[in-house]
Amino acid sequence: QAQIDDLRKGQEQILKELAEIRALLKQTPASETKPAPPSFVSINVHGEPFRGDAKARVAILEYSDFDCPFCGDYATNIFPQIDANYVKTGKIKYFFRDAPAPEHPYALFKAKAARCAGEQGKFWPMHDYLFAHQQPMGTSDAETLAQAVGINAVQFSACLANDKYEPAIHRSAASAQKLQIAGTPAFVIGTLSADGSFLKSKEAVTGKQSYEFFAKQLDELLSLIARKPTKP
Repeated sequence: QAQIDDLRKGQEQILKELAEIRALLKQTPASETKPAPPSFVSINVHGEPFRGDAKARVAILEYSDFDCPFCGDYATNIFPQIDANYVKTGKIKYFFRDAPAPEHPYALFKAKAARCAGEQGKFWPMHDYLFAHQQPMGTSDAETLAQAVGINAVQFSACLANDKYEPAIHRSAASAQKLQIAGTPAFVIGTLSADGSFLKSKEAVTGKQSYEFFAKQLDELLSLIARKPTKP
């Protein structure tokens, strides 16, 4: 009888431990079970518009949403420092890709507005204006936006009306999904192939980062490029 009692106690202990394991598994946040972003990426940027020196071999590719508050904070506080110290000095190239979130109903329109302003050479002024004014906007605001950055309002409105850039914006967002980027802002910081067609990086970084973070990454890559022997 004593042996039977011991066996029963052992079974009860096993069942108790199994119940505890099940409870722990239920408490595990879903985010912890999601696949991590790839540890190495190579992105085709051939022919994409960029800011900076065409000969630069280090680059940042940003995925952003004009209505994302974290993107707005980066655009108004961090990016100007990167632009002044690395882009305008010719050290790096800077690429921008759209990733408007479905929960931001005005973000797609704003992405179109920036691209349409780009037809008149004012993508970046519109970029800056939109991030500085994160508020509801639509086609009725076209003239105000055109005046804000100094472009032809008729041409700008016509561009917005034909939705010519919507497929490209969707492709841009899809490329973020392929990299398993689930939020904005997100950044791919790396080196460019000799012909500038491919951006290679160890990983995609998502979320708000400090200027010091970017400076450290960029300085390391610039130093690495400088050490590489040039081909005759």
